[in-house]
Amino acid sequence: MKLNKRIILMNKILLTASILLASATMLCAQKIGKIKIPTSVTNVTQAAGLSEEDIAKGLKEALTKGAKMAADSLNKKDGFYGNPLVKIPFPPELTKMESTLRSVGLGKEVDKFILSMNRSAENAAIEATPIFTKAITNMKIADAKAILQGSDTSATHYLKNSTYDSLYSTFTPHIKKALDNNLVASQWTYLATSYNKLPTTRTKVNTDIVAFTTHKALKGLFVKVAQEEGKIRHNASARTSDLLKKVFDSQTK
Repeated sequence: MKLNKRIILMNKILLTASILLASATMLCAQKIGKIKIPTSVTNVTQAAGLSEEDIAKGLKEALTKGAKMAADSLNKKDGFYGNPLVKIPFPPELTKMESTLRSVGLGKEVDKFILSMNRSAENAAIEATPIFTKAITNMKIADAKAILQGSDTSATHYLKNSTYDSLYSTFTPHIKKALDNNLVASQWTYLATSYNKLPTTRTKVNTDIVAFTTHKALKGLFVKVAQEEGKIRHNASARTSDLLKKVFDSQTK
């Protein structure tokens, strides 16, 4: 009986000692001399002294800068036509039509049509900046934090999801006007009519060239936005303000 009591007492002593030891270890982990040691790994942005407002402002500045540079780079001669990544081609689904027209001596007309589509997209690109600006202004802090800690194209995806419908609606009339000014509609009518009249043509073409050009113009626009985002994320020289440096430098440490 006495032996059992002794065993129970020893177990209590050992348990108490274990608790005291664990507590002492925790305290040591929290402070060594005057240096405080965090009990968990802090977020990089917290370690850099970034507030949620800093993150939001930095992301908005980066997006505004990148979106404007993307639109400006496309809103000039050869912005689309001279860049293989965004150049608008003859409708891919009509490859047979293109090759047939070239084989019957209409290659120059096809090339002229392709150039005109790209010129139309270049003319319309200027309309993107105010739409991007509105979406960026309305960005929430939670969106900004997710973008900062997301993939290399998180900001581009945010802009695309937030602005595509508005961009499409705004671009369409400008694309149509530019296509008319560049005689693209008449060129397309001539090419389509010529192709449809050929004895080898079994399926008549009736592609909506305005919708096709608008879609391709927007696709190219977001390719350029993604490029600008990548520069800011990975190239320190692209961070042209103290805030951009503070926000994005914290992610590369």
